[in-house]
Amino acid sequence: MKLATLCYVNNGSHTLMLNRIKRKDDLHYGKWNGLGGKFEPGETPEECVIREVYEESGLKIKYPKLRGIITFPSFDFEEDWYVFVFTAKHYEGELKKECNEGVLKWIPNSVLDKLELWDGDKIFMEWLNGDKFFSAKFIYEDGKFKTYNVIFY
Repeated sequence: MKLATLCYVNNGSHTLMLNRIKRKDDLHYGKWNGLGGKFEPGETPEECVIREVYEESGLKIKYPKLRGIITFPSFDFEEDWYVFVFTAKHYEGELKKECNEGVLKWIPNSVLDKLELWDGDKIFMEWLNGDKFFSAKFIYEDGKFKTYNVIFY
């Protein structure tokens, strides 16, 4: 089992996205993702997301808002992933010019769904506009989206 965070940093009209194109062996290669990553020992979800966003972007997010939890059974063909999904509107610092994971870019919110995203991301990113907390399971088989279920609170 792997624990991770995912954060969509928003400046009002744009969302910071990461195009994962730096490592050919990256499971997410060629896809656009929010920022985030795996927990380090002893971290809370909030500590992890703040650290990961800073490491990847150079931005220090403040008041990250936990929007939901997603379970991805056997997502990397070995282990289940549990991902804590956040949004952040408050941050300080300057955006890095280089990121080890890929290319960072502020994307207009109106075209986010036109990016090369995981199919499941297109679904749950819509939920980030609402005010309900969600718990969801997204099932992929051989890298292809199959189905999902969700509960809103």
